[in-house]
Order: sequence, then C-alpha cells, then structure tokens
Amino acid sequence: MQTPAPSARPSRLPSLTGMRFIAAFAVLVSHLTGQFFGSIHPGLPYLSTTLGPVGVAFFFILSGFILTWVHDPRDTAVLFWRRRLVKIFPNHLTTFAATVVLMAVAGVPIMVINTLPPLFLVEPWIPNFDALGGLTGINVPSWTLGCELVFYFAFPWLIRVIARIPPSRLWSWTIGTALAVVAVPFVAQLLPAHPATSWDPEVAQFRSWFAYSLPFTRMLEFVLGILTARIVLSGRWIRLGMAPAFLLTIAFVVLQSRLPGIFHLCAGPTAFALALVIAAGAAADVRAARTPFSGRVMVWLGEVSFALYLVHYLVIQYGPIDGAHATSQTPIASPATRLTHILLTVAISLVLAAVLYTVVERPAVRRFSRPRGRPRGRSAAPEPATAPTGARPRTPRPEATSARHPGAVPHDETRP
Repeated sequence: MQTPAPSARPSRLPSLTGMRFIAAFAVLVSHLTGQFFGSIHPGLPYLSTTLGPVGVAFFFILSGFILTWVHDPRDTAVLFWRRRLVKIFPNHLTTFAATVVLMAVAGVPIMVINTLPPLFLVEPWIPNFDALGGLTGINVPSWTLGCELVFYFAFPWLIRVIARIPPSRLWSWTIGTALAVVAVPFVAQLLPAHPATSWDPEVAQFRSWFAYSLPFTRMLEFVLGILTARIVLSGRWIRLGMAPAFLLTIAFVVLQSRLPGIFHLCAGPTAFALALVIAAGAAADVRAARTPFSGRVMVWLGEVSFALYLVHYLVIQYGPIDGAHATSQTPIASPATRLTHILLTVAISLVLAAVLYTVVERPAVRRFSRPRGRPRGRSAAPEPATAPTGARPRTPRPEATSARHPGAVPHDETRP
C-alpha cells in the first residue's frame, strides 16, 4: 500500500473510531455477565469474562497506534501531556464524584483505601485489588486509566526510540513484542500462588496483578500499537483485509476463553490479532474504503465510547440490576425480569455516556487542550489522497513529519 504523504495523511480514521465502541461494549457485556451469573454460580462463563480483557487490550493497542499516527515531531512533551490529561480527567473526575455519591446513598463504606487510589488513578500499582473493595462500590474500570497515564508519560520517549527502527525490521520487532505479550502470564507463574482473588479462586492475587494490572507489563500492548502504526505509515503493511483479521481475532478469543486461570485474562496471541485488525482498519480508511465501522452511527458510538466505558459499571452497580447489593443469597429473578434489567442497563448507560460526552468531555477538550492563543486545527494542506495498494511509498515517510499543527487535537486520539 502506498502511504499518503505527510500533508495528505488522513486525520480521521472512522473505522478505528467505530471499533472503539465494539471494544467498550465488549467490556460492558463482560461486566453485565458477571452480575447476571453472579448469584447463580461464582465461576463465570469463560467466554464472557474474556470479552472484557480483550476489550481492554484493544484499547491499549489502539492508544499506541493512534498516538503514533497523529504524532508530530514538532510537538512538545508538555503539550502532548496536556492534551491527554484533558482527555482523561474531566470524565474521570465527573464519574468519580458520581461514584462517591452513589456509594453514600447505597450505604457502601467510603474509606481512604477505596477512594484516594481511584481518585489519583494509582489502583493498578496496588497488588491486592480486594483492598480497594473488590468489585463492590468503586468504579472498577477506572484502573485502566492509571495504566494509560503511564503510557502517556512514556510516549514522548518511546516514539523517539521506536522511530529509529529501520522499516525493514518493523515486522520483526512487532512479532517479538507480541511474543513478549504471550510470555507475560508464563512469567507470572513465578509469583506466589496465594492469596487467591475473591472474584475467581483459581487466579492468584499477585499473578493477576502482574499479568493483568501492572502498567509496565501492559505497556507491551501499547508498544505493539506503536509498532503496528509505524508499519502502516512506512508502507510495510501486508494485504490483509479486515474480514480475515477479524476471523483470526475471533479464533484467538475463543482459544483464550478456554485457557485456565490467569491465561484466560491475558491477551496473549489475541493481542497480535487485535493489532492486525486495527492496522487493517487504518489501511481501509487510508484508501477511503467503506467498512462496517465507518458509518455515521458507528462513528458517533465510537466517539462516546470513552464515556460509555466509564459510566456503564456505575449503572450496573447502582441501576436496575443493583449489583452493589447482590450476594450469593440474592433471589434469582425470572429470565424476563433479568432480560429487562439488562436492556435497561444498556440503554441507561448509552444515554448517560452521550450526556457525559456532550456536556463534559467534548467541551473540556475544546476549551483546555491547548494554551490560549494557539491556532486550532490543521495547518494548510491538500485534501487527503488515496493511493493504490501494492506499491512502495514514493513520498517521504509520513512519520518524518505531520500535517497537524502541534497543538491540534486529533479526532481519533483515544484513551483507552
């Protein structure tokens, strides 16, 4: 594939934006399944509990990919960090405040240990998740933002190092990083097997923390996204369509769901398949090809996906399902009632996500993402050009420069 010149590189990747909703919805479904079956049996179905971890891995890989795609060497680390903090914290602080209010109303104990770590996003550094209140009360998904903060802090240095890799060696580095992701749960087996997690007695607490929550190990997925973006930008992408990439991903997700203990929570080979899906989607967007994810509805859902990711667990905890008070002795509702509660939870989550995105996220990004007086938007440049597939780029590599103004806020800059 011939990659667009710096001035012609598409600033919007609608397919990747639409995919963000699929990932966020997978996390929602995983958490819904946890509450749905929680009163029936403590061992949740493996396939459903794997969807959440796969969604989180997708977001980590996508973050590295998108930030590399829009990277401008003229940008400063301070401006970059400013944009990323403005993207994360308005939504986070709003949902954190809502969490504390809901905990108080529901009678959930409010303590230093289950409020300050989530507030400052340091949960992933705490190896004992049960100390934070387990899965009760707090807004659990916010832990991934703590990982993202570490990724964002490291990105200005990571991109400089990875930019030095010759294009001819990018695939070797990408495969090596994917193999490192696969190795993480094996390395975790060297950690103590006790205590076990409260949510799954088969998983050791320290092993789970090392393989699933520790920012340093999850950074491998972020780096995988950076490398994959460089492959596409340098014209080294192979002719792999989205359909075969998705089929490969589905196969690995099913395989991952059948693995025991910590292995079914870790991305493993699924991470490499997810990177291929993201790259295939970006390649389709470069060609201006329509995909199932590039339509208006999917793009809008993708834009509110971050808000959906942060609000859905609160709705599960304190909404129709009332997960904050569910126990093993909770009477089991009829299938019709459970289905109604699930549909209501999804609907309420989407409405609240739209409100959070419209009232908090979008205005905050527009207002605070750049210092006052800095020009908005792109610098003058020709419209994006599409290019035929199969040819090596004849223009300078897009990673050398960027059409974006250093202070511009890219449409597809993403968290997780």
